[in-house]
Amino acid sequence: MNKMERIFLILLFCWVSNSAFAEGIEFFKGSWEEAKEKALTEDKVIFVDAYTTWCGPCKRMAKSVFPNKEVGEVFNKHFISLKIDMEKGEGPKFAREYGVRSYPTLLWIDGSGELVHRAVGAKQPADFVKIGEMVARKTDKSIDLAEQYERGNRDPEFLMRYVSALNNAGKPSLKIANEYLKTQKDLTTDFNLKFIKEAVSEADSRIFDMLIKNKSKIIDITSKEDVDGKIKKACSKTLLKAIEYESEDLLIEAKEKIKHLSDQKAAAKFGTDADLKYYLTTGNTKQYFKVANTYIKKSVSKNPEEIHRIAALTYEKLPTDKKAMEYAETWAQKAFKLEKTYDYAMTLAGLMYLNGNTKKALSVVDNAISLAEKENKPSGNAQALKQKINLDLSK
Repeated sequence: MNKMERIFLILLFCWVSNSAFAEGIEFFKGSWEEAKEKALTEDKVIFVDAYTTWCGPCKRMAKSVFPNKEVGEVFNKHFISLKIDMEKGEGPKFAREYGVRSYPTLLWIDGSGELVHRAVGAKQPADFVKIGEMVARKTDKSIDLAEQYERGNRDPEFLMRYVSALNNAGKPSLKIANEYLKTQKDLTTDFNLKFIKEAVSEADSRIFDMLIKNKSKIIDITSKEDVDGKIKKACSKTLLKAIEYESEDLLIEAKEKIKHLSDQKAAAKFGTDADLKYYLTTGNTKQYFKVANTYIKKSVSKNPEEIHRIAALTYEKLPTDKKAMEYAETWAQKAFKLEKTYDYAMTLAGLMYLNGNTKKALSVVDNAISLAEKENKPSGNAQALKQKINLDLSK
């Protein structure tokens, strides 16, 4: 297969990246009222995807925009994100209150229910990121608080608001937080425990260790969900640092400290994903294959969704690595054997074709076309691949 054919195939199946790591927007699972409470507690703005199930542009955003890595980086840092079906449950009331008449309507609303920004219609990832960054700048409370800090305001309540605002804006806060905490003789007062929780931003920090040391007390005056959220975000931040500096020590630290999560299954999955992400990004494919194989054989051997996720990730990130594509095909075949779906068939067919197994790929792509009809999905990608395969076989 020549270079142009590889490019064709990679572009044809770029959708598989949406099913790899969950790097896109992490949507809040609670109600609208719960989202507002969370926004007030965390001093954040809520992003609301106001959609309907029949809306084509809504589906396109859900498939190709919300799972996007760059979108996730901006929205997970700055907003609490919520999806609301405008025709079900609390949707109709919400639609009346905020004047939602077309779909998708994209809303940014503060914890008091005040509308901050509105956009209508589907957006491409780059444009959506720009809107998110604009709203984040518009609602960045740390700018005004920085001026007060420079003028000498050191009131504890003010400092907690300032540190929280810096963290919400993705700005460094540890220096200011540590300066305050060093002045405190008793770190176990309710206020100081809340301050520690607000100040946590990275797992490789003294403040994170304070959070863990006082975890049960902090849960008593806040909530288990708040503390778990802080642990997960802090470990994710340390993982990003590990990748940036290619530091296995930081990787190990992030994996160790995530074990303080209440949900040990979630902690274990974070550890595996951390390894996969680190070794893949830093180019250590040998270790990546070892981790992926062990994970598939020992942890998710009967879970087609997870097996397909790893196959799709490998397909997306290492399309020119022959060994990687052989592994990915094996994993995709296992996922498809466990569960016959259009997406799984397409990944397998694409990998077979990429690996030169053209006749097998044709059989699987025919299967994909049938599955698309059953699942009421468009089969354009499958038809395009079938046409390409038939053209190759006729040569």
